[in-house]
Amino acid sequence: MLSLAKNVNLLVMFLLELGVLGSTAYWGFTVGSNWPLRLLLGLGAPALFIAVWAVFGAANGAMIPLTGFARVALEVLWFGGGAAALVMAGRVAPGAVFAAVYVVNAVLRLVWNQ
Repeated sequence: MLSLAKNVNLLVMFLLELGVLGSTAYWGFTVGSNWPLRLLLGLGAPALFIAVWAVFGAANGAMIPLTGFARVALEVLWFGGGAAALVMAGRVAPGAVFAAVYVVNAVLRLVWNQ
């Protein structure tokens, strides 16, 4: 049973990663004052997040994998950025839920050494 819970927690982590990309895209497409700026931000923000995650955070393919405090800082900035993007786009409740789910997920990953 614990094995199933651990696998579900890893699935939640993956869904949170996708949620960050969706959140930053949503923010970009809603914050700009005109269509070209919205397009640039809506595509550029997730692209920037993808690049950072690919270099430092990807589980099996990071070019410069981070560990310890540096990894914690990356995750807080990455997932916090997703939550903040929702809040800045006027979606405060979803942003708070996103942050809370991340915190629970991170605690469980720490407890279960994932």
